[in-house]
Amino acid sequence: MLKKISTSEVTLGMYLQSLDGPWLSHPFWKTKFVLNDPADLAALQASRVPAVWIDISKGSDVDAAATAPMPAVPPSPPAAPIVTAADPQPPAPTPARSAWTAPTPTPAPAPARESMESEIERATQALNRSKQAVMALFAEARLGKTVNTDLCHPVVEEVASSLARNPSAFVSLARLKSRDDYTYMHSVAVCALMIGLARQLGLTEDEVREAGLAGLLHDIGKMQMPLEVLNKPGSLTDDEFRVMKTHPEHGYELLKGGTQVPASALDVTLHHHEKFDGSGYPHRLAGEQISLMARMGAICDVYDAITSSRPYRNAWDPAGSLQRMAQWKGHFDPTVFQAFLRSVGIYPTGTLVRLQSGRLAVVIEQNETSLVKPRVKVFYSTKSSLPIPVQLLDLAHPAEKDVIVGREPPEDWGFTHLDDLWSSPARA
Repeated sequence: MLKKISTSEVTLGMYLQSLDGPWLSHPFWKTKFVLNDPADLAALQASRVPAVWIDISKGSDVDAAATAPMPAVPPSPPAAPIVTAADPQPPAPTPARSAWTAPTPTPAPAPARESMESEIERATQALNRSKQAVMALFAEARLGKTVNTDLCHPVVEEVASSLARNPSAFVSLARLKSRDDYTYMHSVAVCALMIGLARQLGLTEDEVREAGLAGLLHDIGKMQMPLEVLNKPGSLTDDEFRVMKTHPEHGYELLKGGTQVPASALDVTLHHHEKFDGSGYPHRLAGEQISLMARMGAICDVYDAITSSRPYRNAWDPAGSLQRMAQWKGHFDPTVFQAFLRSVGIYPTGTLVRLQSGRLAVVIEQNETSLVKPRVKVFYSTKSSLPIPVQLLDLAHPAEKDVIVGREPPEDWGFTHLDDLWSSPARA
């Protein structure tokens, strides 16, 4: 039986069925679970969620909570399996493609987790090398030459290694692309986002690298688009948009003639603009007619596009972009989107947040143990409406009592220096 109660009435042992209020104000990536962690209860009560729905058949009731012992926590239901759809219908992926053909030496131990500060310089160097490789690859594609994936394997390996050391550094830096190098850096950024999402979904490391390669190649068909359309600084006309919508097929044809291009990369290139409700292009596939890799590609492609500055519009902030994407019903696979949320964080690096203390902070890095307790840099007081000395806080530290109460749109405050704040060396 469901019951709606105010957030202030919530106690441990209750089964949360759903939360009221805007989605991004929710402190959890999921609902429908037994609330048995005091830290989660504190995060909920500090949030902007006004009320919740509880299921009293699965957990405590309001009246019973004060007098009855906490009921045993029911076992969590098994996670729904991620089903990879069969290869979509015509044009079918080229048969007999090997999956990941780069040399596979004896697996080395996973690299130790590095802090944002220690990884950011290495990630910057890796990003620059990746950009040069993609520019060379795309230059060949513009001339109509066969795609040589040998140029891609070192890029994917380097990106995968950087993300293994720190999941935030490379992805966050890739978002800072300039308008002039958007086409190249977008492919590098989607490569990184695909690798992070693939790992979040629990795919094998071979599949992780296939996902990265697919992300790197997904927009190669744009090299066959007229430059005056591709580089147009303003909005496209209907006719120009019809031309641009042919880039998935052009990319598919370019890659089909290449060597050692996995079927998954061909498929993502062809179908990363399909939508879960069947309203996408080029083949209006729906649901699991779209392969898992293509569903992943659709999310990563859109997220990087809307969080990047373009000639005709400014970037949206990361957390605001996730909020908007969550509201686009029918656009993305909900299960894969939830995994993407966990991959980049509810409050991705660069997000402006308000703390319970009334201070504003920019998110520096995700915390492995809690999506709602990232590392942040505090720099502004809303009480005095003045900047304050920059301070680094780890909101997951047991001694830290401040908590995030919500995100703030940077444009509402006129802040234009947030990227400089999070990407500069931190002070403890």
